Parts: sequence; C-alpha cells; structure tokens
Amino acid sequence: MAKIVIIGGSFGGLTAAFELKRLLGNKADVTLLCDVDQFVFVPSLPWISMGWRKPEDITLPLEKILTPKGIKFIHEEATGVDADKSKVITKTQEIPYDYLVIASGPALGFSSVPGLGPEGGYTECIFTLEQAIKTNKSWNKFLEKPGPVVIGAVQGVSCFGPAYEYAFEVDTELRKRKLRHKVPMTFVTSEPYIGHFGIGGLRTSRRMMEDEFADREIKVIANQTVEEFVPDEVRLKDGIKLPFKIAMFAPPMAGVKAVFHLGNPKGFIPVDANYRHKNYKNIFSVGVAIVIAPPEQTPVPTGVPKTGFMTEHMAKDAAKSIAADILGKPSPETEPVGALCIMDMGNKAALMKAYPVLPPRRVAELKVGINYKWAKQAFEKYYLWKIKRGLTQLP
Repeated sequence: MAKIVIIGGSFGGLTAAFELKRLLGNKADVTLLCDVDQFVFVPSLPWISMGWRKPEDITLPLEKILTPKGIKFIHEEATGVDADKSKVITKTQEIPYDYLVIASGPALGFSSVPGLGPEGGYTECIFTLEQAIKTNKSWNKFLEKPGPVVIGAVQGVSCFGPAYEYAFEVDTELRKRKLRHKVPMTFVTSEPYIGHFGIGGLRTSRRMMEDEFADREIKVIANQTVEEFVPDEVRLKDGIKLPFKIAMFAPPMAGVKAVFHLGNPKGFIPVDANYRHKNYKNIFSVGVAIVIAPPEQTPVPTGVPKTGFMTEHMAKDAAKSIAADILGKPSPETEPVGALCIMDMGNKAALMKAYPVLPPRRVAELKVGINYKWAKQAFEKYYLWKIKRGLTQLP
C-alpha cells in the first residue's frame, strides 16, 4: 500500500486527498497534515470582514469530512521535509511517505514593507479567517467615526482580487449607510494599470475597472511602490502621503518555511506539466505553493494569482499522475491551467474566464451583472456542500 502524505487542508490538499482515495481505494494510505483543524472557504473572507458572513457559515471541521472517506487527519504543522529520506517532520513526529503532495499555501510577507500587516503593523488583511475577523472589528470601530480609507496591494503581490473586492464592498456598504460622502477612498496598486490583475489584463478589464472606480469616485494610484506604513498614513515611494482611518493591503507571498528549501529563491516549488517536482519524482505540488512565471515584467514587481479554481485543477491532475504511477500506467497528458472566478463588487459581480490563465488565450471572457453576484452566493453554498461530502469529482 502506497503511503501518500498531503500538506495543507484547503482547496488543493482536500481535492488531492479525496481524488487519490477515490482513484486508488485500498491501494493508498492517505494522510492529510494541516496546522488548522478546519476548511475555510477563502473566497468568502471579504464578506466576513464586512460582517456579511459569520465564521461558522464558511468553515467545516477537517477531521469530520476526511475520516468517513478513510483519510487520516493530523492536526499539526509541518516544520520540515527531508526529501532525500522521504519524511515530513513535525514537532512531535516524522511521517514517512512514498509520495508527498505540497498544497501548503503561502507564507504572507508582511515584513517586506515596514508597518504592513495586522500584527505589529498598521494595516488590515483579509487573507486568513483570523485576519478577516480582526478586519471586521476594525471596520465596526471605523463606522463610529469614519474618515479616509486606503486599500490596495504592495509591490510583489500576486493575489489582487481580495483588494478589489474589499474596495467595492466598502463603497457599497458606505452608500447603504449613507456615509460615503464622509469617506475619501484611494486604491493603491503595484499593477502597471488597474485591471491588470497580475495576468496581463483580461479583455476590456482595464477600461472597465477605470470606469468602475471613476463611477464610484475611488481615486486610483497604479504602478506604485509603497515605502512604508506609519500610524494613520501610507507613504509612497514618489513622496505621496495618504492619511487613513482604516487601510487594507494585500501582502506579497512566499513559500512556507517547511518546504522553502525545495523551491526557488522565494520558496515556490518548481514543477512539470504533471505538477511533479523537477528534482524529486515522488513530490508533487499544487496551488499557491508552485512557481508560475508572470506573463510580463512590470515596472513594479507583480506575481501571478493562483485561484481556488486553478488549484483544484492542479490537484486533480496531480492525483491522476500519482495514481497512474502507483498503478504502473503512463503519466496522463495535462492541459494548461485556466481560471474561472467571480469577483464580488458589492452591489454586483464580475465573471472572469481565461483559458489558459496567461495570454495568449483560447478563451477570454469578462462580464458584469447582479446575476453573477447571485451566482457567487450560490457557489459558496454548493462548494461547501460538495467538499463536506468529498465529492471533488463534481465540477
């Protein structure tokens, strides 16, 4: 029986675990290791920060959903990987493996800019459940005495979507509360232009986003480097100083400490078309943990986003490749990964489709409407229902 260890309990880790067990059954002993004990539906974290969702609405206990499928769950953090001896190391044990799947997600680089981040810094973040809960507390305090808001993404960021969503949601909520006239809003981004998203733009995304921000009277400062954050002020490299009562900024990402040595200088894992490590043939990696080269060099450094949809696609391909290896079959052919996501805009949403994710593309689609807002809400419920039952073979 092949021993398969998976690091990470989010989209990539759960999809890989369920797919491997489905494809291999009793031929595989699957263990999932995670430093948190619950699955969090990450796309809904901006709604948590606005008070539009509660944590129990978007979380599931990992052990309860894994155990019925015959998958062992270990609630521990991986502190290291000995790739030569095929062992995952934690504080209490060493876990041997025949195959390893790294779906660890990222380390958030708050130290890249002085004053960035909710711990020891002056800005909010909505990339984890704990951060989104803290942002909601800060938001409620802000509503008592509103003032300037600054939202954005510093240099080196790859995941721009949450910053856009938060900006649109803040604008929408302030208008509902009839407070918008009291709140100057500024969006600061390292993207060369608004609507770039780290993927070279998507159809008319630049023009559409320029119009959307203009309609909402949100000032945009693009192609910008943030020098530092100090209490109540963002300081940009070109000398601009922006006061704020609340600021939310996306940080850059890197590989997590346990697997950093297996990656490139930023700790991201180099993989082939089957998501197999280029140097260790029994190690696979999916999602944010892998290297994806940006489509172009931008004046201010940016990276490529890796969405939940992309991560699921990768995890399914990696599982098929591992299963083929164990069953003595040739590695399956894979397709370039695409992106399908719905970006909340507060009072509506945008559907974005790109195949492959980076240009040139076979398919590129961008649509905006209230119907996509409803679709995003419905998808949240559908996905939680699906993952709770381990039905990752469904779309």
